[in-house]
Amino acid sequence: MAKQFDFNSILQKFQLYGNPVSVEPYGNGHINDTFAVVFDQCGTRVRYILQRINTNIFRDPVNLMENIRRVTGHQAAKAANAREYLTLVPAQDGKCYVIDDAGNYFRCYLFIENATSFDILETSQQAYEAARAFGRFQADLADITGGRLVETIPDFHNTPVRVQNLENAIRLDKCNRVKEVAAEIDFVLSRKDICSKLIDLQKSNCIPERITHNDTKLNNVMIDDATGKGICVIDLDTVMPGLAHYDFGDMVRTGTSPAPEDERDLNKIFMRFENFEALLRGYCSEAGKVLNDCELENMPFAGALITLEIGTRFLTDYLEGDVYFKTRREGHNLDRARSQFQLVRSIESQYNEMMNLLNQVKKEIKK
Repeated sequence: MAKQFDFNSILQKFQLYGNPVSVEPYGNGHINDTFAVVFDQCGTRVRYILQRINTNIFRDPVNLMENIRRVTGHQAAKAANAREYLTLVPAQDGKCYVIDDAGNYFRCYLFIENATSFDILETSQQAYEAARAFGRFQADLADITGGRLVETIPDFHNTPVRVQNLENAIRLDKCNRVKEVAAEIDFVLSRKDICSKLIDLQKSNCIPERITHNDTKLNNVMIDDATGKGICVIDLDTVMPGLAHYDFGDMVRTGTSPAPEDERDLNKIFMRFENFEALLRGYCSEAGKVLNDCELENMPFAGALITLEIGTRFLTDYLEGDVYFKTRREGHNLDRARSQFQLVRSIESQYNEMMNLLNQVKKEIKK
């Protein structure tokens, strides 16, 4: 059950007009508290999204919101229409957030109507469209000005750091859970040597730092209900400096398995190759114009690495007592970790086919 806040006071601090009709919990995000707000504006019902930023996770909400303001402003200058980017509702004082009397940080967006996000993509065309939207997001931000964005969560997709966090949790074993998960621990540590590959390539200047979304679950793209086109990338809390592989890898993680990320029946978890193909083609149709050859060459590897990394984070949180991700049942984070590791196995088993497809796509990009 979401915490209750003084919504009347909070909403009055935004530049919102009319009379509030309802405020209801919305969505199933792991981190922030999200609400759908309905206003009556001269007889017309208008919806907004109101979010409380979880400052236990995002410890610098002011700079986080400055990142979002800069990114959405840059998108707005390039977009064909207002449905292609998130529109922040300014506060009465002109800022892009408000602070309530208890010190909570809130932001407000226009609600994107007649569009849907999908936790599990139903068709490969949906995968293509979602990936195309993320590819456009990447390409659009390639020329943003104003200096480097702030890292809202340092080392967010630094896989070696995530493995080190796991090793620390193993050593401390403060919940006495290590003995239950020996197989899962071995799965991660047996792949420790590959975890620094992307960071090493960046250090050697083979792949550049870019502005990336860093949380490209495919339910973070709104799909137009009428056209089926991917129209808008949402959930911008982790937009910050990163590598293109972080975004593409998380798309593979969330967009290729037919099962949810907490599926207990591991037989239901596998990488659908047709969805991988849709993701690669969709992403490269937009981002291919800005990515270099080394970036493209490592896209298949990124799928396995980011899936391994997220599974490692779930496993670490389980060992630490489920303190980061919201859980709905006993062992929920362990279920999530096991499902991710099963997907890694499936990705690894199809690596040759993925590389063959990549070579085809690279030729098409160059035409």
